[in-house]
Amino acid sequence: MRDITTSKEKLLKKIRKALLEKRDNPYPQLEDLPLYANDEEIPEVIFAEQFSAVNGQFVFCEDEIQFIETLLSLAEERNWHKIYCWEPGLQEILTRFEYPFYETDKDFDQAEVGFTFCEALIARNGSILLSNGNTAGRRLSIYPPVHIVLAYTSQMVLDLKDGFKLIKSKYGTRLPSMISNVTGPSRTADIEKTLVLGAHGPKELFVFLLDDSV
Repeated sequence: MRDITTSKEKLLKKIRKALLEKRDNPYPQLEDLPLYANDEEIPEVIFAEQFSAVNGQFVFCEDEIQFIETLLSLAEERNWHKIYCWEPGLQEILTRFEYPFYETDKDFDQAEVGFTFCEALIARNGSILLSNGNTAGRRLSIYPPVHIVLAYTSQMVLDLKDGFKLIKSKYGTRLPSMISNVTGPSRTADIEKTLVLGAHGPKELFVFLLDDSV
């Protein structure tokens, strides 16, 4: 007698049979295995490579003097005049070295550079964790065409989960209402699949990494 069982029925029969058979888990340790392979590079190098790959501009500074010297050269080269800085810690550094900046939002529509701290740097994907938990709020990292972040080596972590641990240890249960993970300058390819930088935020993103291990 000819078998008139359809392909669909045969498939369902195999599935039912497989479900009835009890088998050991072939990968019992799968959830405990690390997501990434061990990397011999230090996190700062990993971050610099990943951040540069997404059009970020990375500068490592051994101390505040080197940071100010580099910032002065960059501002002169780019002809920056309206640099806005609202965080007291940053203002203290700039004031100490007599670096001019705007400490209020006067003429903010003409801002050329927004200067902020961050919550953490994520080495694996070259991204920056920002929040509105500081004086810079939401605007300073979004509106000006150039965003400069001053970060410290103690804020460098490998993965996002480590960055969130830093935030939780800093704020406890009173977490900021905005936490964003920024990977490179703002970009879009919505128009004719052409990549455009600065469409929804800063066109350039700088990270100055200051060594605070000493």
